[in-house]
Amino acid sequence: MEYDFKAIEQKWQSRWAADKVYRVEVDESRPKFYVLDMFPYPSGAGLHVGHPLGYIASDIYTRYKRLKGFNVLHPMGYDAFGLPAEQYAIQTGQHPAVTTERNIERYREQMDKLGFSYDWDREIRTCDPSYYHWTQWAFLKMFDSFYDYDVQKARPIAELVQQFEQSGTEGVNAACTSPMSFTASEWKAMDERAREEVLQNYRLAYRADTLVNWCPALGTVLANDEVKDGLSERGGHPVEQKRMKQWSLRITAYAERLLEGLNDLQWSESLKEIQRNWIGRSEGAQVFFGIKGSEEKLEVFTTRPDTIFGVTFMVLAPEHEFVSWLATPEYRQAVEDYQAQAKKRSERERMADTKRVSGQFTGSYAVNPFTGTEIPIYISDYVLAGYGTGAIMAVPAHDSRDYAFAKHFDLPIIPVVEGGDLSESSYDAKSGKMINSDFINGLDVKEAIPVMFAEVEKRGIGKRRINYRLRDAIFSRQRYWGEPFPIYYKDGIAYPLSEDQLPLTLPPIEDFGPTEQGEPPLARVADWKTPEGYPLETSTMPGFAGSSAYYLRYMDPHNDQALVGKKADEYWRNVDLYVGGIEHATGHLMYSRFWNMFLYDLGYVCEKEPFKKLVNQGMIQGRSNFVYRVVGTNQFVSLGLKDQYQTQEIHVDVNIVKNDVLDLDAFRAWRPEFATAEFILEDGKYICGWAVEKMSKSMFNVVNPDYIVEQYGADTLRMYEMFLGPLEQSKPWDTNGIDGVHKFLRRFWRMFFDRDGRLIVTDEKATPAELKSLHKTIKKVNEDVENFSFNTSVSAFMICLNELSEQKCNKREVLEPLVILMAPFAPHLAEEIWSQLGHQGTIFDASYPQHDDKYLVESEVSYPVSFNGKVRFKKNLPAGLSPREIEEAVLADGMTAKYLEGKTPKKVIVVPGKIVNVVL
Repeated sequence: MEYDFKAIEQKWQSRWAADKVYRVEVDESRPKFYVLDMFPYPSGAGLHVGHPLGYIASDIYTRYKRLKGFNVLHPMGYDAFGLPAEQYAIQTGQHPAVTTERNIERYREQMDKLGFSYDWDREIRTCDPSYYHWTQWAFLKMFDSFYDYDVQKARPIAELVQQFEQSGTEGVNAACTSPMSFTASEWKAMDERAREEVLQNYRLAYRADTLVNWCPALGTVLANDEVKDGLSERGGHPVEQKRMKQWSLRITAYAERLLEGLNDLQWSESLKEIQRNWIGRSEGAQVFFGIKGSEEKLEVFTTRPDTIFGVTFMVLAPEHEFVSWLATPEYRQAVEDYQAQAKKRSERERMADTKRVSGQFTGSYAVNPFTGTEIPIYISDYVLAGYGTGAIMAVPAHDSRDYAFAKHFDLPIIPVVEGGDLSESSYDAKSGKMINSDFINGLDVKEAIPVMFAEVEKRGIGKRRINYRLRDAIFSRQRYWGEPFPIYYKDGIAYPLSEDQLPLTLPPIEDFGPTEQGEPPLARVADWKTPEGYPLETSTMPGFAGSSAYYLRYMDPHNDQALVGKKADEYWRNVDLYVGGIEHATGHLMYSRFWNMFLYDLGYVCEKEPFKKLVNQGMIQGRSNFVYRVVGTNQFVSLGLKDQYQTQEIHVDVNIVKNDVLDLDAFRAWRPEFATAEFILEDGKYICGWAVEKMSKSMFNVVNPDYIVEQYGADTLRMYEMFLGPLEQSKPWDTNGIDGVHKFLRRFWRMFFDRDGRLIVTDEKATPAELKSLHKTIKKVNEDVENFSFNTSVSAFMICLNELSEQKCNKREVLEPLVILMAPFAPHLAEEIWSQLGHQGTIFDASYPQHDDKYLVESEVSYPVSFNGKVRFKKNLPAGLSPREIEEAVLADGMTAKYLEGKTPKKVIVVPGKIVNVVL
């Protein structure tokens, strides 16, 4: 009986499901291990072969840890809210819930076919009210909290109110939008609206006017990573910068802790560096510049106060609140035109575009607080309103963007650090002597910086401070398919629903687009109100809301009293291994860390960080195929003959190509215009061209895993994806190579069964050579799995199989541990063999084999014997011989006499276990 993968895989997938083999519970008698995949958004296209790469890797590790005796939590769910389903609803009228449910069914079907060891009893969906109940609950907790810098943690807002009642803002050191100052009597004199406006300045979840990426066509706010080249990534619609009242989360309060926490995480340095740069900590000073003809002052943040004598102009973000009155009548129209132009570019685009120079003079002047010099005030989109103060002091001699700006607008360039050439560019001013700088002339830069910090504070024109690039997270979207906010409005003041009113569920709706007035879809719902008749918030939460704490819900998914119960949280604690893409570094991974720290502050979770170890899998790229149409005809010429014709290269569906050979009938049936295609063949075949490209439907290079499973089996697909290359690297998919892995599994099967399906495993004692092959493989695979080097594990299995086949090994002592070793990689095959070997229950209740070094000791060493450095022959000698014994054995060999040619060796160099070199 040959390896019948279809029957075997269907059998064991059914049995695993029926027996709930992968169901886990809290078990204090066993050590825990929590393995998590970044859960998918269930798109209509389903999975292609690139998607399961990380899932396969995590599944191998999950099964490996279970065999090692761990109680492994390995759950899966769906990040089910999202813009694609809503856009489809707007286009078709089909409710997003219907689309999402259908897509989830498709994903589940595909994942089941791959034999993953998920505990499906813990499945969550972010669109399920029983799940988003706890997203809403967390939002309410943030709404009712503020961040106290003195104790470095979140505290209830009621405690801040109590402090205001006793002593006003005196002694308050809290994260806020803007500094405030008032007495206890002034607080008590405020009405309810005024008090709430003050509290919004401190709440961790707050509502404020914010500059956002607004897409009129989609009717919603977009995150920076949803905008590219001024257009929405979804649909390519124009996006503009717009100031709107939005809900935000004060993630900036946690900036320092987010930075410090990275030191204790087992993440790649490259990913940590991405987060460090995103947080962007810098030490400097706020400095106030006077404005000619005004009592107002312009605040800037600088890390280099020593360069203030080199300031020759100021630049404001086009959105800066001062711009409207700084623009003089003469320049107002030009300023407004520039602002309109800047609105069309996202912040991310503005940050990335370092070559383009643009700006507009406002007509107003600032006054340098040290020199009294009047300096012109410009606006430019290279300054961002959300970073720092939205204004900069420009020192063109020592900053490349300021230099380009000054050259473009013919502004003065004054060097304040000696040693550079300003004829072509600015120059680095991190070291050197100060010049043109009054009382700090002659000081080294490192000496001048602290002197200027002190002088700024002494003159009362600013203070030392730490600044962060990190911005608060905009938390509302003007769409339907998302978590409703548990907020209602009374006289324009935001009030929270009580926790016993959760979940606030999405109401039925027929029109999913924004209203004619541009309001969110929920504004259409007439009874979207509290029982008392107060209007509910019509925006919904963003995509990252549901993914920010889902790892906690998996620990205790059926608990209707808490996000996660104390017992479950203290057992599972946090994620031991998280597998997902590096593209989430500045989004989901940052938000989850913030969310977890907040819940830790309030005592709801026991660990400060959510994800101990993070592995970023690379991308599987597509291997595209091409056909070559003779221009002006419906005739197609094979690759090797195309240079004889004028041809047009056309992508062809890779699923009708095998080993680069085109299925001609399938091609004619693929698209109507090819029904009458004619072919010019090579040796009776049509050979396609190929290239490695991104896997994309438009390039017809998407390979459906269902097809691979149907043709080769899930175990083949699992091992082949691991065999493609290192997990963290991107690599091309090539169906041509899958045959080799499939043949390996068939050969592995034949180690246990003859052609009639009879078990041929014996209980004979294994030979030393067989035990060496086994234990060498156990050691190698164990090390590889721990290091996520799964590609070399597959190679080790292949080497072992070759050795055992040469030895004609059929010993249970060797083959049974080898099956357990293979089980995480090819679980269906392993389960079937384990069962046929006479075992009851699942192989994953077995114990992982341990290697024994005594079987790895070499009994014999093969020595290359060289003469004057040239290898002439090899000689096998017993291991453990002394150098003298090795020398004697080599000199006594007949081959040595041949190469000595009667000469006497000057000396013999012996490196035990390595080489012998005879010097003549």
